Amino acid sequence: MIPLTLHQDIRSKNVERCREQGIIYPTFAQMRNPDLIPDAIVKKLKTVGLWDVDPVNLFRITWKNEPTIQGGGFGGPNYIELPPELTGIKTRIIALVGKYFPTGSHKVGATYGCLAPALVTGNFDSTKQKAVWPSTGNYCRGGAYNSALLTCESIAILPEGMSRERFEWLRTVAGEVIATKGTESNVKEIFDKCHELTAERGDSIVIFNQFDQFGNYLWHYEVTASAIHEILMKESGDPEQVRGFFSTTGSAGTIGAGDFLKEHYPRLAIAAGEALQCPTLLRNGFGDHRIEGIGDKHVPWVHNMKNTDMVIAIDDQDCMDILRLFNEESGREYLLSKGVPKQTIEQLHYLGISGIGNILGAITMAKYYEMDEDDIVVTVLTDSMDMYTSRVAETREQKGEFTREDAALALYKSLYSQDITHALELGYYDRLRIHNLKYYTWVEQQGKEFEELNAQWYDRGYWKSIQKQSAEIDRLIEAFNADVGLL
Repeated sequence: MIPLTLHQDIRSKNVERCREQGIIYPTFAQMRNPDLIPDAIVKKLKTVGLWDVDPVNLFRITWKNEPTIQGGGFGGPNYIELPPELTGIKTRIIALVGKYFPTGSHKVGATYGCLAPALVTGNFDSTKQKAVWPSTGNYCRGGAYNSALLTCESIAILPEGMSRERFEWLRTVAGEVIATKGTESNVKEIFDKCHELTAERGDSIVIFNQFDQFGNYLWHYEVTASAIHEILMKESGDPEQVRGFFSTTGSAGTIGAGDFLKEHYPRLAIAAGEALQCPTLLRNGFGDHRIEGIGDKHVPWVHNMKNTDMVIAIDDQDCMDILRLFNEESGREYLLSKGVPKQTIEQLHYLGISGIGNILGAITMAKYYEMDEDDIVVTVLTDSMDMYTSRVAETREQKGEFTREDAALALYKSLYSQDITHALELGYYDRLRIHNLKYYTWVEQQGKEFEELNAQWYDRGYWKSIQKQSAEIDRLIEAFNADVGLL
């Protein structure tokens, strides 16, 4: 459960700070439906850039931002549909676009779902404490950004092997940036750093660990799932056609949207993705990989494994080859020559490395269940190429120019030839096996209660009780804003 006990003395300090800084908090309802945002805030946003460190940008934590970097209002959810000429299959692949969030990633929403409840209840003191954001990439960027908007000091933790773009921007926003050993797969090193900071600094810091914070899960259950549902109602209207939701697990926040979608689409299966080079869910495996944006070698505390229907492992080399195919000029020219619509080619910059992985997983899922042109699989593009331009340049330097022959190989081998070799449909005990892996990370290492681990599996009301907290959080936010007195 998300702690919602009120601490009035600290809450009062947070209220005063927001009054001084002109800060108003958006509700979950407003993030789902920006039509509920006050006109004065909508008007102010017309003069504010998407990435500006301005508290009004809290109201841009939504999938429905106008797709522009400067100013802009709201519309429907941002998404694209990838045609058969690109995917090699008839099944409709629909993907939400995360580029038009502040920071260029939907993780800014997950971090708000963690930080805002703590502030409006007084469980976090914005005048004395620092918010610590442990991450394998975009989560700490979103956390540092929201901390800056909410005038909280922050500490960002991420592996040293992440892309240069992440570090360069992060250092302009976060109070401290700590680089830990390794890359995507080195999550334990991030946890170890959190324990070290806690021992050094005590209660002067609060750690918002995306892997165990239910605000992460709840934001996606409420906001991401609502955006997907709206798109599907527009694109189909027939619940029987919606067959799959695929998400690489990372912190397992995004895949939480599947819990909502299953309530509305009776044939929907939820697939969790991971890197083939680190097949923790698939084979209890381990390793290093290059799909930036997903963490590994453990099962996140917030992952509802009982509601997960299959696991698919994606080869990171396929992702890196497709990254070049989509972003090298010779690759884009080749795609055009093979009949891929120009409009689609112009949209390929919406796919970062993990977004490419999500598309490959969606294709594999469609092949596994033998879907056809009447079926839909939906996924999420968590960020865009804005985070990875250096990776393309690095690969060109290492491997030379990307030729037409390279493009053909990438298209046919890495896209069209995706198969079901590394896909596993989960039975009851397969799910339980993966769920039980939580014990080693969370009970033995991180001090979670064994009884709660069992409750996640056996208590039918466990996940429902978290989902129901969004209404209470909105009431707390509205009461907080009323006390601030700026509306």
